[in-house]
Amino acid sequence: MATGISFTLHATDGRARTGVISTPRGEIRTPAFMPVGTAATVKAMLPESVRATGADVLLGNTYHLMLRPGAERIAGLGGLHGFMNWERPILTDSGGFQVMSLSSLRKMTEEGVTFSSHIDGSKHMLSPERSMEIQKLLGSDIVMCFDECPALPANDEALAKSMRMSMRWAQRSRDAFGDRPGHALFGIMQGGVNRELRAESAAALRGIGFDGYAIGGLAVGEGQEAMFGVLDYAPGLLPEDRPRYLMGVGKPDDIVGAVERGVDMMDCVLPTRSGRTGQAWTRWGQVNIKNARHQDDPRPLDEDCTCPCCTGYSRAYLHHVFKSQEIIASMLLTWHNLHYFQELMQSLREAIAAGRLSAFAGVFRDMQARGDIEVL
Repeated sequence: MATGISFTLHATDGRARTGVISTPRGEIRTPAFMPVGTAATVKAMLPESVRATGADVLLGNTYHLMLRPGAERIAGLGGLHGFMNWERPILTDSGGFQVMSLSSLRKMTEEGVTFSSHIDGSKHMLSPERSMEIQKLLGSDIVMCFDECPALPANDEALAKSMRMSMRWAQRSRDAFGDRPGHALFGIMQGGVNRELRAESAAALRGIGFDGYAIGGLAVGEGQEAMFGVLDYAPGLLPEDRPRYLMGVGKPDDIVGAVERGVDMMDCVLPTRSGRTGQAWTRWGQVNIKNARHQDDPRPLDEDCTCPCCTGYSRAYLHHVFKSQEIIASMLLTWHNLHYFQELMQSLREAIAAGRLSAFAGVFRDMQARGDIEVL
């Protein structure tokens, strides 16, 4: 790539891939899970704690940061990396999804979207050009095109109209991004669950040319079976020598299935949101620490886990501090969840490199399906 960001494939196993995205701020090992730092923070975590879980890259969001504290303010304070004390790579979402899902009084035209802030009702305009400007002010390493993400289900006519506008916006994003050595721009495939529209979208993006390609418009209500149906063919429509990013996914079994189908990058709020609501993800399934069965349990969440939550605290303690609404409950459960997700990614990378992904996935699914009542 001419941008100073490159992607190197190290091994494949079926359609699954493992490799490295090299950036001036460090390497991103793939398959990669990106913790979400929407408003310049991964909730309940210090940046160094997030890094300690094994995360190579974080995700920030154009929509939230443009509203508060403002992209120009962040730029004046040295950019997003220094502002949030994270010196490794940052990917920023373009804001398109949040404009559709969070804002009110939206008016969408070919030019862009005029909307009212969900925070204070103030009026804003977000277009491909403005999204690129904001992400440049933030200093993000990987920039996403501005697009529309329609909710599913939707009819083919609506999906086609939305997708084709997103492709026009992709060209405008490419033009506005310009030549920025050391930074990458990813295009976003749309088309819902319609294979022909997905193929048309992929062809348009390849014609424009991007440093990486995202699969958007999934995990928006269609269900896992429909999502996997799209992933059975969608990654193969994209260039093999560029990273493939599945946006907004997901649960551990979503992640394993996506990796099996050729996805290189994912993000989701699930591990942090679950931590704040008393849910812990383990090799055996979910633990609901709110349940009374844990109040006298001296065991850790997972005796084989090496995170600070599991090595230092009992289920009884976690149950107590959660019920007492102590902040440390969110901190410890979030740390554990992020550790588990990154440990899963490392296991997937190792399994692909060793040519044993199918065996690993089989064991993973068996453990998740049957669980263990004594453990949970």
